Amino acid sequence: MAVVNLLITLLEHFGLIVSATFLLLSWSAFRKLVLKETSLLDKTVLILFFGAFGIIGTYAGTPLMGAIANLRAIGVITGGLFGGPLVGAGAGLIAGGHRFLIDINGFTSIPCGLSTFLEGLAAGLISLHLKEKVLNWRVAAFLGIVGESAHMLITLALARPFAEAWALVQVVALPMILINSFGAGLFVEIIRFVLEDRQRRESYQAQKALDIANRTVSYLRTGLNRESARKTTEIIYKRLSVAAVSMTDDTQILSFVGAGEDHHQAGLEFQTAATRKVIETGKPAFLTKRDQIGCATHDCPLESAIIAPLRKGKSIVGAIKFYGSKKIPLNKIDFQLAVGLANLFSTQLELENIHITSQLLARAEIKRLQSQINPHFLFNSLNTIVSLCRTNAEKARGLILELSTYLRRNLRENQSVIPVAEELQQVRSYLSIEQARFGDRIRVSVDVEEGCQDWPVPPLIIQPLVENAIKHGICGREDGGSIRVGIARSNGELSISVDDDGVGMEKELLRTVFSKEADDPGKNAGGIGLRNINQRLEKVYGPQYRLRIKSSPHKGTAIRMKIPRSSSILGTSPPSQADS
Repeated sequence: MAVVNLLITLLEHFGLIVSATFLLLSWSAFRKLVLKETSLLDKTVLILFFGAFGIIGTYAGTPLMGAIANLRAIGVITGGLFGGPLVGAGAGLIAGGHRFLIDINGFTSIPCGLSTFLEGLAAGLISLHLKEKVLNWRVAAFLGIVGESAHMLITLALARPFAEAWALVQVVALPMILINSFGAGLFVEIIRFVLEDRQRRESYQAQKALDIANRTVSYLRTGLNRESARKTTEIIYKRLSVAAVSMTDDTQILSFVGAGEDHHQAGLEFQTAATRKVIETGKPAFLTKRDQIGCATHDCPLESAIIAPLRKGKSIVGAIKFYGSKKIPLNKIDFQLAVGLANLFSTQLELENIHITSQLLARAEIKRLQSQINPHFLFNSLNTIVSLCRTNAEKARGLILELSTYLRRNLRENQSVIPVAEELQQVRSYLSIEQARFGDRIRVSVDVEEGCQDWPVPPLIIQPLVENAIKHGICGREDGGSIRVGIARSNGELSISVDDDGVGMEKELLRTVFSKEADDPGKNAGGIGLRNINQRLEKVYGPQYRLRIKSSPHKGTAIRMKIPRSSSILGTSPPSQADS
């Protein structure tokens, strides 16, 4: 009967301990301490906490037969599992030392104090082995059973007189083993629940921040201006529970969305002295009072504000601001989210410089590729014109005009895209010269679907393919051959084909046509033209728009490419949806 009564008493006291523990772990300041990577100072605080918890377990016990039936093991075992050997041993030393001092002459004071220390140390050593699996109620309950069983054995071994120790153990063993093991398991579950709850909330906040960053990257990549700020603040306002959102540069409001937007307008200088301070110091601010916002409008609904700096390299270029009202107050989570978003936006703004540099390098490379005119074509053209000067001066004059047109377009500097019609004019200029040289050996047909003439394409994207077909295809046959250029729309893209019935290519040659060997005319019959175009298509549109070539010896060559309906090449603006 005494065992049952003791069990009920310890359960009652245990309920109070659990309630107090839950309240303590719900306190944000302590939760941040417990759930972060701990420094030596943090471990010291944890030692004091779990040691104090062990002391509370002593006072939550019941005096019995010259000893104390207690719940001390709950705190020290949990402390060891959570904080490691240092925390477990430290908490055990505090709780065990306290037990010894309050009953220094008691016949169980030494075994109880020693057992408490050993339980904390053992739990800490077990945590080193289990690592991230340590917060498991089964582990804690098992340690409670083993630890309290060892406690009983140590009491029998050290406490004197033995008869009294034996009588005591018979009464307290079962209740203490059951309640302490159950309590340690439950305490570990409480900590695990708090930890997972915080991780879930942090994960949710991170997902929101990344979603916002993902949706705004295309706007902030163009820099911090009114348009990018307006798009960004609208996205944030729709996805966060805040009264208003604003973005500024280093002098004025660029965008304001939400409560108070009737008088907080883009183009106005910001009124808050705190904003100037944030931009000057680079340190975020949390304004909790209405007068700190500095709005002169007496009925302004804004009650609080969070200001986080936007950086571009080492410079502060502006700020992102969240506002709260009576209905939608701001909290510390909003502050952390604002700072996190500001860091992400700063990275996006920094990428603008990288994007511009990449654009300039790509543009320079494309211009270099465009400028690689085959000198043999130029010499052959001039020789043809010279020979015609004596026999057909009028035709020679026309070829000079065609050649000048061809060269002028080939060396253009300012256009990233041109209409298909203009590119075909370049093809015709080239063909006029080549047909003057080869006569009827070159037969060319051009088939353009209606509505494709205005489609934007990179300059010199078709003419080099025709040139390649003439030089390395049909000119290899004594009687020449035919070339067909086809242009049509397909699935929202422009399909371009250049087919010839010339000599074709061997498989090995076809395999290396886009390799560096293609730069050596002596090794590759395709010359530089195919690789040039392929490089440009990849740089402008991506690897999925590479040239596709089919060729067989003596059967000719077929080249295909696709151009998406977009003129957004190296910074130019895309067409409207209506143009698609």
